[in-house]
Amino acid sequence: MLTGYFKKTGAKRLAVMVVGNIFLGMGISIFKFSGLGNDPFSGMVMALSECVKMEYAVFLILLNVFIFLLEFLFGREFIGAGTLVNAFLLGYIVTFFYNIWLGFVPEPEAFAVRVLIVVLGMVITGFGISLYQTPNVGTAPYDSLSLIMAKRAPKIPYFWHRIATDAVCALVCFLAGGIVGLGTLVTAFGFGPMIEFFNVHFTRKLFRDGEDIL
Repeated sequence: MLTGYFKKTGAKRLAVMVVGNIFLGMGISIFKFSGLGNDPFSGMVMALSECVKMEYAVFLILLNVFIFLLEFLFGREFIGAGTLVNAFLLGYIVTFFYNIWLGFVPEPEAFAVRVLIVVLGMVITGFGISLYQTPNVGTAPYDSLSLIMAKRAPKIPYFWHRIATDAVCALVCFLAGGIVGLGTLVTAFGFGPMIEFFNVHFTRKLFRDGEDIL
C-alpha cells in the first residue's frame, strides 16, 4: 500500500515537499530570532511550550497529534506524506536552525535589524510554504483546520476561516505570554502575495498538468 502511494505520488513531489518543510522551518526560526513575533500558530506553540516547560518540538508533535485526529475524522482527503513530515519533523527543523542562529549570529538589538530579519523570514517562509503546498501531497494538521471549516461551511469564504483560526492562535499566544508583534502582522497579511509570487515564478514551473517536468 505504501509502495503504491509513493509510486503514484512520485519521488520529485515528495522531495519538493520535504525541501519546502526545511525552508519553512528555517523561516519560522528566523522569525523567532527576530524577537518580533512569529506566525500565530507557531507563536502560540512556542508560548504554550514555555508555559508547560516542555521542549517546543515535542509540544508541537503532541498538539499536531490531537489536530491530526480531527483531520482524520473530518478531512481525511487532506492527509498525505506532507501531513506527517510537517507534524513530526517541523519542530525539530525549527529548533535545529534556531540553535545555529544563536550559536553563530549575534543577537539583533537594533529595531531596524530586527525588521530586516522579519523580512528575510517572510521571504524564506513564503518560499517554503510554496514548495510544501504545491506538490499537493498532504496538508499540515493546523492548515487543514481552516480547510475543514470551509468544507463544512462553504458559504463562508476560506479566507475568513483562516483568519478565525489565526486570530484564536494569536489570542492564546498573547494570553500565554508570547510575542504578538510585527512578525505576527507580517505573516497575517504578507504571506499570501509572497507565496503566490513563488508559486508563479518558481514552484509551479516544476510541474505541468500534474506531471514532473524536470
